[in-house]
Amino acid sequence: MNNLRNRVQLIGHVGNDPEIKTLEGGRKLANITLATNDYYTNAKGERVEQTEWHRLTAWGPTAEIIEQFVKKGKEIAIEGKLSHRSYDDKNGEKRFVTDVIINELVLLGKQS
Repeated sequence: MNNLRNRVQLIGHVGNDPEIKTLEGGRKLANITLATNDYYTNAKGERVEQTEWHRLTAWGPTAEIIEQFVKKGKEIAIEGKLSHRSYDDKNGEKRFVTDVIINELVLLGKQS
């Protein structure tokens, strides 16, 4: 059961071109957003689409793959873990952020 702790699996479309940073020592960091869609029927019997947005972070070789092959609109599947952090914004207000740290990435759909 330990391998089920803090595990996230998502399939969706990339919402922005990747932000790639090269850190000291050459290690890469990639940040992207991912849109996932869910559908349900409301009280009126209408089908409703609900989109959720997720912040994704990848390091090292996975970030390099993202840099080379992932662009806005690309369909991907990821497996990763949740990471929570907080910071103070420019007005001094505390903000909370949840990221998914990517462990595995699968490129789906057509190659572009």
